[in-house]
Amino acid sequence: MQGQPAERERAALATELAAWMAEGIPPPSTPPDEQRFAAFAQRVFTYQFTANLAYRRYCEWRGVTPETLAGWQDIPAVATDAFKEASLTCFPPERSERIFETSGTTQGERRGRHYLRSDALYRAAALPNFDAHVRPDGRPLTPVVLFFAPAALPSSSLAHMFGMVTGSWGSAGSHGDGHTYFAGPAGLDLEGAAQRLAGLAAAGAPVLLMGAAFAFVHLLDHLATAARRIPLPAGSRIMDTGGYKGRSREVSKTDLYRMYTTALGIPDDHIVNEYGMTEMSSQFYDGVLRGERTRRKMPPPWVRTRVVDPETLAPVPLGTTGVLWHLDLANLDSVAALQTADLGVALHGGFEVLGRAAGSAARGCSLAVEDLLHAQR
Repeated sequence: MQGQPAERERAALATELAAWMAEGIPPPSTPPDEQRFAAFAQRVFTYQFTANLAYRRYCEWRGVTPETLAGWQDIPAVATDAFKEASLTCFPPERSERIFETSGTTQGERRGRHYLRSDALYRAAALPNFDAHVRPDGRPLTPVVLFFAPAALPSSSLAHMFGMVTGSWGSAGSHGDGHTYFAGPAGLDLEGAAQRLAGLAAAGAPVLLMGAAFAFVHLLDHLATAARRIPLPAGSRIMDTGGYKGRSREVSKTDLYRMYTTALGIPDDHIVNEYGMTEMSSQFYDGVLRGERTRRKMPPPWVRTRVVDPETLAPVPLGTTGVLWHLDLANLDSVAALQTADLGVALHGGFEVLGRAAGSAARGCSLAVEDLLHAQR
């Protein structure tokens, strides 16, 4: 499958996958359609093996081809750090419609790049998943975002996702006449956000407050300094993502959620945590607004996640801590199988995110990067 046949298969896959995503997210009790997923996974792997030269060399070095693949579990995964070392695309990178970059945690650190040929499939994956977990009641909400506007930070997948989901519903039936984003070149506009929230509270307008968790720590500190509370209207909710480090301290999730309730009046079952990454096109959410009693993350139908041993990268038993491995079919134009260095616990039907693996705990992930580089020689 080369040239025009590959392009035709890519177009067919994009159309069929988008149609699957448009069916929405089934109830948590619905068994996953393993046959459907397996068929799509085989086709996506075959296409990426053909069209992504760097990935094909890696797969051949691992001894896996479309003809020898036994099942989706054996699709070779690329370590997410490899996105810093190679252009992992099924098309010329210069034709990217959008390029997302990892943030980088140390000065001078090389950033990973995820090249999107189009954001159509990203959108197709993001919107139904977000609505199912954050707005399952379809309630009109006014978005308030403790993050940059998409135009201010075009390389951020998080900013793009916030803009995409709020743009799909944020102005319809909501108090959308005010400021939405409260981060810019000068940093977080904490007082501006507080005033916006107070105004919406006075108007009785339910709010969806979104942002990185560390930004919420700053907002809560700002309110606490003034001994100020802003009880938000019933139906308001919070969607946070990322770690919990504030100005000079680190806050546990339990303490942060208690502070959300105390300062903003948001009950625990209206606080939804999101987990995503630059190298993925799909996201994961808590299911608390869908009636889930635990905060497990359940993959959407087009994603499979396994928790694997950090040394051997073999799956671990339920209840065991390991590192997260994802197969995201929405990553059609890059690499679908990703090995992360994020720690998680394997749960029935999902997983819990614990944070980033440190040092030697991620040795297997580091070796996976070396494997990819070795295969390119």
